[in-house]
Amino acid sequence: MIGAIIGDIVGSVYEEANIKTKDFPLFQRASRFTDDTVLTLALADAYLHERDVAACFRRFCAWYPRAGYGALFKSWAADPAAPPYNSFGNGAAMRVSAAAYVARSREAVLQLARDSAAVTHNHSEGIKGAEAIALATFLARSGASKAEVMTSVADYTGYDLGFSLADIRDGYFFDATCQGSVPQALVAFREGEDFEDVLRGAISIGGDSDTIACMAGSVAGAFYPIPAAIDREARGRLDERLTGVLALFEGRFGT
Repeated sequence: MIGAIIGDIVGSVYEEANIKTKDFPLFQRASRFTDDTVLTLALADAYLHERDVAACFRRFCAWYPRAGYGALFKSWAADPAAPPYNSFGNGAAMRVSAAAYVARSREAVLQLARDSAAVTHNHSEGIKGAEAIALATFLARSGASKAEVMTSVADYTGYDLGFSLADIRDGYFFDATCQGSVPQALVAFREGEDFEDVLRGAISIGGDSDTIACMAGSVAGAFYPIPAAIDREARGRLDERLTGVLALFEGRFGT
């Protein structure tokens, strides 16, 4: 799960200042956690304490009101009675990584992903995006090869994952939908030579950089060792509350 958080922090400064290269500073003074990290840890908190997922999302949003949420999510979070809003945005996929550490089977991780998405993103594409990242992360941490991860996710979701980052880099722009960013994150994982290279590839295409890197980092962090210096730098940018949730989750469910 720390892989997703690192991706969010590294990508945070490039979301509104897209770059089209893998050559960039991994951390800058302005690099920070965003709503991706807040909601990732909100879901982890729900699993840790067996709390209602929607209530945890709302509670963490209230604690971090300026983290960068979408307008629809903010409106939903402000109203405890609000129903899901049929979104297919990538918010469902960016926050799902904890499911891959709680689940003990393929079927269980897919169900957890569906449940975590459906409280807001109950559109079929929103649910599919969450399933894709959760399944890929689960398989990666379970010892599957890259080929097995990619084939399994493509077969389950129907996503076209046959393109390369080079194929799309020049023409890819901001797309916050699951169908327009989850496949890109998965291809960044496939092409990356190590954890850091996955993040650099994910950010190098531009677009919704923090979320693409967050999703790619979720899978890469389950597959590759994370360099200690990168891990330490990212944790140092979390506050005490978020660090506490992360440490408790890792202690109970592993890394």
